[in-house]
Amino acid sequence: MTVQADELLELALATAREAGRMLVDDRPADGPDVVQTKSSPTDVVTQMDRAAEKLIIDRISTVRPGDAFLGEEGGTRAGSDGSPVRWVIDPIDGTVNYLYDLPDWAVSIAAEVDGVAVAGVVDMPRRGETYTAVRGGGAFLHTATGARQLRVNADVPLGQALVGTGFGYAPERRAHQAKVLTGVLPNVRDLRRGGSCCVDLCSLAAGRIDAYYERGVQAWDIAAGALIVQEAGGRVEGLSGAAPGPEITIAAGPGTFEALHDLLKPLDPARD
Repeated sequence: MTVQADELLELALATAREAGRMLVDDRPADGPDVVQTKSSPTDVVTQMDRAAEKLIIDRISTVRPGDAFLGEEGGTRAGSDGSPVRWVIDPIDGTVNYLYDLPDWAVSIAAEVDGVAVAGVVDMPRRGETYTAVRGGGAFLHTATGARQLRVNADVPLGQALVGTGFGYAPERRAHQAKVLTGVLPNVRDLRRGGSCCVDLCSLAAGRIDAYYERGVQAWDIAAGALIVQEAGGRVEGLSGAAPGPEITIAAGPGTFEALHDLLKPLDPARD
């Protein structure tokens, strides 16, 4: 079965933007309700997460009924009819930001073919920005004034690097992450904690930060953002060449990536 990545991107783009508009327009005036907690009382799901995930799955399934899905809020299902495509979706990456009406949250949709991400969209409606990438086709930032191709910052010395990171929800994980932080902070320009993995990855692709690391991110957090970083010339990996994922995800441009990796490794960041 031949699948065109550009067609998958077009569907992901239209769907992410529709979901983003719904999340802005239909957000309750007094804030969304927390309907579930997951790994801890601070790891929340709102009714809007579930509504956005349903919208995304419904729209894509209407066009491509045989595709598989991996969704953060339970929207996971196997494909049919021999389709090699799986959609990896995070309806609101940065739910706590959304809950508090902070702007740094996003809708993230990636399309995989035979397990490899080939198209990705991260839509940030409160910023008025949409990031896209097709494997082999570059990464782009779209705003009301047009689109521009993205390139990561490369060969930034750690002492001059602005580094993004995030924290887990479990107290024991946060305690160890604080220890890792004390080993990183004296060696970099500064640290930023924005509260959304895919927003951080897009900021890296756009040259707004120089590097990023975090323990605990899941496939739906990084599927689209990692492709955007890679197509902007960056690296996204775990420790010692491992795949990025829940253990640890490190992302940066050439030169900076190696320096951050070597700083993090003896700090044992991939444990709680």
